[in-house]
Amino acid sequence: MLWLCASGGAWAMETVTLKLKWSHSFQFAGYYAAKAQGYYRDAGLDVHFSEGNPGDDAVADVISGRAQFGSGSSSLLLNRTAHAPVVVLAVIFQHSPYVLIANPANGIRNIHDLAGKRIMVEPLAEELEAYLLREGISPKDYRQIPLSHDIRDLTENRTDAIFAYNSVQPFYLDQAGFEYRIFSPRAAGIDFYGDNLFTSEYYLNSHPQEAKAFREASLKGWDYAMAHPDEIIDLILREYSQQQPREKLQFEAREMRNLIQPEHVDIGYMYPGRWQHIASVYTELGMLSDDFSIEGFLYDPNPKVDLTWLYYSLLISLGGVIVLGGFASFIHTTNRRLKISLAELNEAKIQLDISHQKYQTLTESMRDVVWIIDAESRRFTYISPSVQGLRGYMPEEVLAASLADSLMPESFARVQEGIAERLPKARSGELKEDQYFTHELEQRCKNGGSVWTEVILHYCRNPQSGRIEIRGVSRDISERRLAEEKIRHMAQHDSLTSLPNRMLFSELTERALASARREQTRLALVFVDLDKFKPVNDTYGHGVGDLLLKEVAIRIRQCLRDSDTVGRIGGDEFVMLLPQVGSAENALVIANKVRETLNRPFLISGKTLAISSSMGVALYPEHGANQIDLEAHADFAMYHAKASGRNQVSLFSPNTPQQ
Repeated sequence: MLWLCASGGAWAMETVTLKLKWSHSFQFAGYYAAKAQGYYRDAGLDVHFSEGNPGDDAVADVISGRAQFGSGSSSLLLNRTAHAPVVVLAVIFQHSPYVLIANPANGIRNIHDLAGKRIMVEPLAEELEAYLLREGISPKDYRQIPLSHDIRDLTENRTDAIFAYNSVQPFYLDQAGFEYRIFSPRAAGIDFYGDNLFTSEYYLNSHPQEAKAFREASLKGWDYAMAHPDEIIDLILREYSQQQPREKLQFEAREMRNLIQPEHVDIGYMYPGRWQHIASVYTELGMLSDDFSIEGFLYDPNPKVDLTWLYYSLLISLGGVIVLGGFASFIHTTNRRLKISLAELNEAKIQLDISHQKYQTLTESMRDVVWIIDAESRRFTYISPSVQGLRGYMPEEVLAASLADSLMPESFARVQEGIAERLPKARSGELKEDQYFTHELEQRCKNGGSVWTEVILHYCRNPQSGRIEIRGVSRDISERRLAEEKIRHMAQHDSLTSLPNRMLFSELTERALASARREQTRLALVFVDLDKFKPVNDTYGHGVGDLLLKEVAIRIRQCLRDSDTVGRIGGDEFVMLLPQVGSAENALVIANKVRETLNRPFLISGKTLAISSSMGVALYPEHGANQIDLEAHADFAMYHAKASGRNQVSLFSPNTPQQ
C-alpha cells in the first residue's frame, strides 16, 4: 500500500516494473513522460522499465510477478482464454499499428497475392493472422519465416512480406527508397485496439490502490507526451536509447497520433462493446472459444454504485417500524412496564430518525439521481435533488409531472413495454426484489434538450401500501455515448480524410450492386492512384503529404454527384463508386474530370505541389457481377494506366495483356 514513512516525512515509494513490448522508442512515450514529470513519484511509485527483446513474453513476466504491469496487443484476449489472468487497465492506441508490408516487385498487388509467398511472422500479431484468415489465406497457404526485425530481409528479397508496424518499418523503407505496399487489417473490417496497459488479476486484487495510481499517472503522462512530442524525443535520446535517429522518432510520433486519436478520444478509454467485437472476430476465425466472456478482463476505474446497502437500510427501517408497532401493543397491554417500554420506544425512534437522516443526506449529496416510481400510476413518488443538475428540473416539478413528461418518446415506449412485462411478475412474486435491470434512456431536460442516462432499477413491494414500486438510480452517460459514437465513426472512416474506409466503402458498394441488380442499371468502380506522391513525402515530410491527401479528397468530392461516393483504401489510393452511371462514356467523363482537377497545382504550407493520377474503371455488369471481380478489374485497369505512362484513365478490357 501507499504510505508515509514515519522517519523524515518522506514517501516510502512502492517499486513496480513495467514490461515494454519492444526496446525503447516513442511507442512508450507516455510512460517516460509520467516518470520524467514526476507523476509516478507523486503517486508514491518508483517505476522501472524493462525493455522487450525478441523472444520475451510480457504476459509471462506480469503473471509471474517479474513485472507488475505490461504493454500488450489485443492478443491479450487470447492469453486470457489460455488461463492467463490478465486485466486490461487502459487502451492507449485506438487503432492497432499492425500491418502487412509486401514487396510489389514480387507480383504482390493485393492481399490475395500473398498466397504461396514467404511471410515473416511475429508471435504476438495474431490479428494479422486473423486478417489473412478472413481473406481466405490460412497459415498453410504461405511459408512462415520467423521475424528478424531486419528490414533488409524485405529490401534484399529474403522474404516477400513482413508483419510490421505502420509507425516503424515504413520510415526505414522510405529512407532506403524502397517501393512497398501496405495491407491493413482494417481493410477487412478488423479494427483492433493497439497497445494496451495491463496487469494481472493477482496484482490488481492485492494492490488495487497502486494499480489505480499507476494507471492514472500513466494516462497523465500520455496526455503530456502527445502534447510535447519533441520534448519526449529529447528525453528518449538523452536517457533511454540513441539507437534510433531523431527523424525516426519524429516519424513514429506523427503516425502514432493517427492511431491514438487524442483529439477525439480520451487516452485510456476503452469500449466493452468493441472488445466484445474483437473477441467475436477471433471466435469467427476459430481462434477463440464460443463461450469466452470478457467479464473480469476490463478494469473499471469508475465502478457502478452498489446500492445494496441502501435497500438493506430501507428493510432495516421497515423492521424498525414493525418493532415500534410491537412496542406500542406491548405498552397497551402491559402497563406495569410502561416506563421501560417508553424508554425503549424513544431509543428506537431516535435510531430510526438517524437512519432516515443518513439515507436522505446520501441521496441528496449524490451526483447520480436516486428515485422511486409507483409502477401502477407511472408517477414519481421520490426523486433526489441531484435531478436539477442532470435535467434542470426541481424535484417538485418532476413529482408533479408524468413519467411520459420525463422521457423522450422512444425511451418512454421502451419503459412502458418493460413495466407491462415485469409488473405482473412483480405482483405474483415471480420477479425477485434483488433482480436488477439496466437500460440506457434519453431523458428530457428543462432547456428543451435531452440527456442520455444509464438507469439501474429493480421492482419491490411498498410495505405500507402494498403497491409495486420501481426503485432506481440514473447516471449521466452523455460523454460515454459521444465517445462511442466517435469510435463508431472512426471504425468506418479514414482518420485523415474522413472519407469512408475500406470496410464502409465495401458495404456501400454491396448496397449499390443490389440496387443495380434490382433496377437493372449500370454502376462503375474507379480506382485512383496518385502519381508522384512519394517524392512529396520524401522531400517535404509526411506532414505535408497528409495535408496534400486531405486536399485531394476535397477535390475529388467536389467533382462527384450527390449519389456518388469516394473512399480512401490505402496510403495514396482512392476508389470512387458511381451508381446509375448509364454508360462507360459517362464513367470516363467523370473520371477524367477528377483527373484534370488533380492535375492543377496544390498550394500546401506555402509550397506549390504538382501531382497527377492514374485511374482504372470497371463497369457492372460488363466487367463483373460482384464486388470482388469489379475491384480486381478496376485495379488491373489502373495499373495498366500507370504502365502506359500515367496521368490517364483506363477502361478495363479483358483483351488487355497482363503486365
